[in-house]
Amino acid sequence: MSKDKKSWEQRLKGKPDESAVDFVESLSLDKRLYKYDIAGSIAHARMLADKKLISKSDFSKIKKGLLEISEEIANGKFEFDKSKEDIHMAIEAALIDKIGQAGEKLHTARSRNDQVATDMCLWVRDHIEVLHTYLTQLQGALLELADKYTNDIMPSYTHLQRAQPVVIGAYLLSFLEQFERDYARLADCAVLGNVSPLGSGAVAGTTLDIDRHKTATELGFFEVGANSIDSVSDRDFCVEFVFCCSMIATHLSRLAEDWIIYSSNEFGFIRIDDKYCTSSSMMPQKRNPDMLELIRARTSGVYGSLMSLLAILKALPSGYNRDLQEDKRHVFSAFDTVAGCVQMAEAIVRNTKFNTGKIKSGLDEGFLDATCLAEYLVGKFISFRQAHGIVGKLVAYCEDKGKKSLSELSKAELKKHCDKIEDDVYLFLGAENVVKKYTSQGAGGTKQTEVRIDYWKERLSER
Repeated sequence: MSKDKKSWEQRLKGKPDESAVDFVESLSLDKRLYKYDIAGSIAHARMLADKKLISKSDFSKIKKGLLEISEEIANGKFEFDKSKEDIHMAIEAALIDKIGQAGEKLHTARSRNDQVATDMCLWVRDHIEVLHTYLTQLQGALLELADKYTNDIMPSYTHLQRAQPVVIGAYLLSFLEQFERDYARLADCAVLGNVSPLGSGAVAGTTLDIDRHKTATELGFFEVGANSIDSVSDRDFCVEFVFCCSMIATHLSRLAEDWIIYSSNEFGFIRIDDKYCTSSSMMPQKRNPDMLELIRARTSGVYGSLMSLLAILKALPSGYNRDLQEDKRHVFSAFDTVAGCVQMAEAIVRNTKFNTGKIKSGLDEGFLDATCLAEYLVGKFISFRQAHGIVGKLVAYCEDKGKKSLSELSKAELKKHCDKIEDDVYLFLGAENVVKKYTSQGAGGTKQTEVRIDYWKERLSER
């Protein structure tokens, strides 16, 4: 066989068209799998030697050669030749050049189909750990910021309208909880995808006496794929990984949207450090939260990766199909985007302050204590629906009289609307009183926030 000719080309006549070589190659993308390809190859070769399908001497040569190739790639001394098509063939060709005939035995009882599936499983597993680290760091930043604002109050919003008062720390912890769900989803993805495809061959396994459990154990898999047809074509773990990335991006985009609004002059709730803002080429006064805007925008690209993967897998015939080569493009892109956005979000959180004075000066606007007043009336044995109507009329009365808050009403004015209102009502009015009255677990009050902060300090310290 010609040195420059791939083994599968023996079946075909003539030389591949250069445009076909360019079109089919994936080396430009999958070269980032090299560590996993080499780890899988060493495990496979060791198993072949143990099963006496290759000699111990050949295994030693193969292992030594693969480790040298890994070092060359890491040091930028390896030449990636697109004519070799993919990372598997590039490494194998280099191995044969380096150690000769022993290198030709490495592909015994395996196919690129189970090889690439194994590489992707290993890659996803490792990069789940990377995202876990980044998410924990972001959670830590949110926790530190929340701990600074356990007594300062801000409005919460529904429909982008003022709703009820909460402590700022509770607001910040709401994102920490979202990212914890992302952390858990990734952990589930790692478990579901921790099944070894290696040894499934091209589609039907092999007639050679191999030990799939041995390679699975060496590579850290929990178990081996039970069906070779499924194993070579399974990319569920890729979809789940990109879905996890999509949810992280969703939560990042919500934080970004809030803070873009809160940093505007109209709100003025927060100030982001200048090093995470830009200015305008025309308007010299501008401080634009461009980093947050880009986080918000890049979410769409992650969603696109998820939809592309789902579309690739839709109605795909059983077994391996070359369509699956395109999975890497979307998996890598989703990870790269989300990893960069999580790190940027952490940096922004660590360099943002809440303008508590500005927030406090406007707390009386929007009748944030209306719900608390309705619940006060419930305590006076008035049904909630009736209490809701009474407070609604009181709010309308305040607006007619030009009053900004319910606490501005006199006892006489309040009693005109409900004769069960007494002097103690003023303990339930005003944002500062409201946050002290919250009793339900997980509420936005100071006590609940402090409890949850203590919980998260312990939880994150264990990671």
